[in-house]
Amino acid sequence: MAMNGTDIADMIREALPDAEVEMIDLAGDNNHWKAIIVSSAFEGLSRLRQHQLVYGALKGKMDGAEGELHALALETRAPDP
Repeated sequence: MAMNGTDIADMIREALPDAEVEMIDLAGDNNHWKAIIVSSAFEGLSRLRQHQLVYGALKGKMDGAEGELHALALETRAPDP
């Protein structure tokens, strides 16, 4: 079962309230997404830690073969000063 971009963005914003989230459907199938996320929560964090915060926000939706979300490419950064 695929997840729509609005649901993914809402979950990210719930965990990172100041986040600006842009969702791009890479394959037109609601199953392969790219999320561009800008949040002050990422300031000073490594790219790995930033991505871990996003995956945590998804509350297991990408876990295992039966996950609702098949593929999510991430572009994360803190806001420009």
